[in-house]
Amino acid sequence: MKILILGLNYAPEKVGIAVYTTGLAEALAAQGHEVTVVAGRPYYPGWAIMAGHNAFTYGRTRENGVRVIRVPHYIPREPSGFRRLLHHASFAATSLPPIIGKAVTFRPDVVLTVAPSLIAAPVARLAAWLSGARSWLHVQDFEVEAGFATGLFRDKTLFGRLARWFEGKMLKAFDRTSSISPQMCRKLAEKGVGPDRIVEFRNWAEIERITPLAGSSPYRDAWGISARHVALYSGNIANKQGIDIVIEAAHLLRHRRDLAFVICGEGPNRRALEQAAADLDNVRFHDLQPAERLGDLLGLASVHLLPQLAGAADLVLPSKMANMLASGRPIVATAAAGTGLALEVEGCGLITPPGDAASFAAAIERLIDDAALSARLGQAGRRRALERWSRQKLIADMAAELERLAGEGREGAKAQGKDKARSGPSTALDPRPAVLSGHDGQVSRPERP
Repeated sequence: MKILILGLNYAPEKVGIAVYTTGLAEALAAQGHEVTVVAGRPYYPGWAIMAGHNAFTYGRTRENGVRVIRVPHYIPREPSGFRRLLHHASFAATSLPPIIGKAVTFRPDVVLTVAPSLIAAPVARLAAWLSGARSWLHVQDFEVEAGFATGLFRDKTLFGRLARWFEGKMLKAFDRTSSISPQMCRKLAEKGVGPDRIVEFRNWAEIERITPLAGSSPYRDAWGISARHVALYSGNIANKQGIDIVIEAAHLLRHRRDLAFVICGEGPNRRALEQAAADLDNVRFHDLQPAERLGDLLGLASVHLLPQLAGAADLVLPSKMANMLASGRPIVATAAAGTGLALEVEGCGLITPPGDAASFAAAIERLIDDAALSARLGQAGRRRALERWSRQKLIADMAAELERLAGEGREGAKAQGKDKARSGPSTALDPRPAVLSGHDGQVSRPERP
């Protein structure tokens, strides 16, 4: 196949969506497919351009078998709501010329785009229409609803209504729309996506790289950690994580001299978090660590911390969770009962109400004091990671579905060619989008020109 991917985040970013877009592109290229990626310049999670890159220029490279086109875009140092919108809109604008050029010259079988950034989804849809390719939207985050949950958007405002309208249009405008959990796939259906178009494609765990450590993590000596137990948060430090609760729990457990809190990550809220923890001697901060040392880092934990804001547990399934489970250590997560996050963690950790620092601290204390419970939950997590988050199986399933989608496009083109041969040449191309809503509320797809 020829596959064209549009995604804001890509390697060398070390966390979040970039890890999975890069992994998928490189795996498809390794299978012999021709893969071209149009991506932003790397900036995440520090919200600053990475060394060796220029935020104002285009670039073309070949990376691990993938043709990568880098586009310039606005990177806000302090990503407020309005600045985030400018950030995503600038990527949509600058990605338009190269992706349209590739649609015409590369002639892909499938155009796949990743949300975030949903604002750039129309660019991918246009490329698919121009090239006659099939289209696929992969939703990592419901960024519009997450924006409402975190206060970036407000209901009953013109802007809020426009955001919801745009989201609904885009989710239904693709031949396939996928997301990363059963709950998020159900939300796609609730938003009007036809069940025949919905695909679950999970973020994988690095099962081969991350295995339960039998001994002490090398990070314990490297960072001079003498406390017997470590409560670890590793990942992005931003507003949707609700990570303030970690500092509140550290205050409540500062009497436990056998427990250290380690926050390993970067992001726009790190400075404020460091200030909040300035008077605590049981909290330490470190930068993100190299991907090849992820197993050692996660093995440092006695308990993994997975905070999440109320209302976000079915909108975003943290990608870090799968690797936490693979490490064989239990998790303490904040989520309402019955949400997707709670169901994923249940049986492999403890769930506490979002925003309840006392319950969060009590769950941490319970796990470090009950070695048998901690071991049982950690082992269950490892088994779950093997069952549900195998990278090899997930990518193989995704590749097979891409093959099916491309095959639908080829069969459709053959059938249309036969129709044209019988009816004579067409006098005009149908400019309508590929998805139309009928009077019965169902989604139909017109013939491709």
